[in-house]
Amino acid sequence: MGPAPARAGRARPNTAKRGEDKKTSAKGGRVTEPPFGYFVTPPAPTFAEPKGLLPVIDHTGFRVSDPARSRAFYEKALAPLGYRQLMEVPKEHTGGLVVVGYGVPPKPDFWVSEGAPNEPRIHLAFRAESRRVVDEFYAAALAAGGHDNGPPGPRAHYHKDYYGAFVLDPDGHNIEAVCHSPE
Repeated sequence: MGPAPARAGRARPNTAKRGEDKKTSAKGGRVTEPPFGYFVTPPAPTFAEPKGLLPVIDHTGFRVSDPARSRAFYEKALAPLGYRQLMEVPKEHTGGLVVVGYGVPPKPDFWVSEGAPNEPRIHLAFRAESRRVVDEFYAAALAAGGHDNGPPGPRAHYHKDYYGAFVLDPDGHNIEAVCHSPE
C-alpha cells in the first residue's frame, strides 16, 4: 500500500530517499533537471519550514539568456518584495550553467537558470504585502531595465481588491507583483 493521496490544498511529502537518484551532490542533496535547468535539492533539514500547512507550490523558475543581466535585474526588481539572492548552485552540479535561487530568507523559491529562454515566455506573479509595495516593485523593475507591461493599478476583472503591476524582464518573461488586500 502506497502513501495516501494528498488532500486538496496541501503539499505532498517528499518520499524520495537519499541515494535513489542517479545524481547526488557532494553534500547529499538530489540533483534534478527540471525544464528550467539543473538545481540541487538540499538534504533535509537545510531550510526550516513553518508549522502547519505548507504552500502547495514550493518553488519555480525559468531559463534566461544572459545570467549576469538577469541577476542585475532581479536583485533590484524583487528587493521591494523582500527577495534577494539566497543561493547559487556550484557549476559542477549544473553542467557549467549559472543557476541562482532567490527568495525571502531562509529559503529560495524562485530559480533562474542559464539557457535558451522558455517558449512561450513565463508569467510569474509575486505576492506583495501592500499596494505601496506593488508600486515600489514596478518602479524598481523599470529602473533595473524592465519594460512596462501594465502599470500599477486595480484589476477588477480578476476580483475587486486585485492590485497589480506587470513588467517584462530582459528576456520578455512577464513578471508581476500583486496585492489582494483593499487599501
